Amino acid sequence: MSILHKRPLLKAEIDKVAEVAGYLWQKGWAERNGGNITVNVTEWADAAMQALPAISEPRPIGKTLPHLKGCWFYCKGTGKRMRDLARDPMGNGSLIRITPDCAHYEIVADAPVAPTSELPSHLAVHDYLLAKGSTYRASLHTHPIELVALTHSRKWLEKDAATRMLWSMIPETKAFCPRGLGMVPYMLPSSVDLADATIKAIDEDYDVVMWEKHGVFAVDVSVMDAFDQVDVLNKAAQIYIAAKNMGFEPEGMSDAQLKEMTAAFGLPK
Repeated sequence: MSILHKRPLLKAEIDKVAEVAGYLWQKGWAERNGGNITVNVTEWADAAMQALPAISEPRPIGKTLPHLKGCWFYCKGTGKRMRDLARDPMGNGSLIRITPDCAHYEIVADAPVAPTSELPSHLAVHDYLLAKGSTYRASLHTHPIELVALTHSRKWLEKDAATRMLWSMIPETKAFCPRGLGMVPYMLPSSVDLADATIKAIDEDYDVVMWEKHGVFAVDVSVMDAFDQVDVLNKAAQIYIAAKNMGFEPEGMSDAQLKEMTAAFGLPK
């Protein structure tokens, strides 16, 4: 029997992950086994769930993460496809529990599906978020086509250059992604350096971080909110590229118009 049985709130969270996984595949942002999702589900781990035995031996995280002691996470499985996760989240992902030493995890349910190879990076971000007192519980990594395309130009890798352009394409971008888009230069995927650079960018107050020539990493209160931020930013990139394909440089909203929006909607400055 699935661990989700008679746990409607936990099931609702996993269902959100499955729904988002389907969107990522439909948009072409999750080729083969590309992309990852991890969600902190500790608040839905009831006493009976806490007492469940592990179905794997403790496995090393690779670092000690003191704020994750006893935490539970749903993680996409390594080598698993988003399109498969969308129809069967517990067959293509697993629920893991961080051990008391904060340096290992164990798989508890439903099947011994090994979590993503990028798990140490994702967990390091979650550890940082908890240490900061953040309400964010979800992290999403995916490959949005137009945003990745922008990073092949040095022009858009300058700090906040892409943010300013994307905000100016359509008012919703500033409204729904008020902290903009952080930029991290190319680093080896899954590396400690990439994880550290991502945490540094989040610490600078970005919710969505662009990995040059690779993809985005987004954090938010839920996986759906993280997806929405990436979706809005990529729509702005599509508008920019559409205008360029029509043969002109898009004018974009002016600084005065963006300032007016910031004040009217009470957005971060």
